[in-house]
Amino acid sequence: MRAVDIIIKKREKGELTGEEIKFFVDSFTRGETPDYQVAAWAMAVLLNGMTPRETTDLTLAMAHSGEILDLSNVVDIAVDKHSTGGVGDKTTFVVLPVVSACGLPVGKMSGRGLGFSGGTLDKIESIPGYRVDLTTDEFKHQLKEFGIVLTGQSLDLAPADGKLYALRDVTGTVDSISLIASSIMSKKIAAGAQAILLDVKVGLGAFMEDLTKARALSKLMVDIGNQAGRQVVTLLSDMNQPLGAAVGNSLELIEAIESLHGDGPVDFREHCLNVSAQMLMLGKRVPNLEYGRRMAETVIASGMAFEKFRTLVGAQSGDVSFVDKPQKLPRAKFTETVKAKRNGYLSRVHARIIGEAAVALGAGRARKNDPVDHAVGFVVHRKVGDYVEQDQPIFTIYANDETKLAVARLEVSTAFGWSDQPVPPLPLFYT
Repeated sequence: MRAVDIIIKKREKGELTGEEIKFFVDSFTRGETPDYQVAAWAMAVLLNGMTPRETTDLTLAMAHSGEILDLSNVVDIAVDKHSTGGVGDKTTFVVLPVVSACGLPVGKMSGRGLGFSGGTLDKIESIPGYRVDLTTDEFKHQLKEFGIVLTGQSLDLAPADGKLYALRDVTGTVDSISLIASSIMSKKIAAGAQAILLDVKVGLGAFMEDLTKARALSKLMVDIGNQAGRQVVTLLSDMNQPLGAAVGNSLELIEAIESLHGDGPVDFREHCLNVSAQMLMLGKRVPNLEYGRRMAETVIASGMAFEKFRTLVGAQSGDVSFVDKPQKLPRAKFTETVKAKRNGYLSRVHARIIGEAAVALGAGRARKNDPVDHAVGFVVHRKVGDYVEQDQPIFTIYANDETKLAVARLEVSTAFGWSDQPVPPLPLFYT
């Protein structure tokens, strides 16, 4: 077999065999197929799609490109969560400590920023010293001892996906349903998850902009999980506007810490409580979602969830003083609050415009090796449906470059739509 023949076959809308997919993935993992050929193949997949069978074969090939983690001797049930990516989505920093404080051990391997979507690892690295490169043995030991882990994808687990993930971000192939599904599920299968909660984002600030595509992605991932012997539950959540208020690495971490103290934006808190309850159900710790929600509220109110977050940071060599005093986290040189120029109801807060503007400020990457500025970003003060009076704040810019700040002011101002008539608020979740 030759990689070029497989690229041409997919370019011509052919259906790849399981053997062709395995060969392509294995040769890429070994470094025999170069990045430029894989980029060409990924574009062909984006344009022409893959069948469910192809996508399942791709998922399993990537999962088996490295070690398959067995957690059966560490926890009674391994539960994981994954978000398909959005703007302002810092859910992991609240949900993991909440769920762990409720007695359900949870170990998560996360990724970096992808396109306009912020990366969990980039955000947590705002804390000096925090390690995101745990070995498999360290992952298991920490999960058993502390019941909580948040690290990067191990080089031993689904290495093919790790390489492809970085390429997709810089080759315009992020949006492929097949590549999204196979990337997510290969990591979860390789990481030993027996039960998986998938938070599929829908809207202007998501890779799936409409419900039909989001439902298709959800069904595809559930089918892949079932074929691999995993239990998978999906949520469809709104991403037309940013989740919470903060967009940007340290800004989002500060908002998550506030939420662990019982504060923070209402929509973000509601989202985290819902996801936590779903995970507790999956992990067989509660009989129903209502009980799970009450348990989650209790561990936040008691401070147990915040203490569990401190434990996580300390266990992974992070400086816990930055958790206790979030004002120590990276701060931008320049801050500017933009005010409303008219009275009216907000009809739109375009999440993608805000996410792309955050990347332009330096919060994300244009190229896969670009550094990330942890201090920059936005705080969005209003939501769709809010009535805003002239001169009230609508968003604040945090920048380290005055020219970039000026550009961001113009770009993000276009994210807001106005109406003279009342506008209903957006739902948190879709059915």
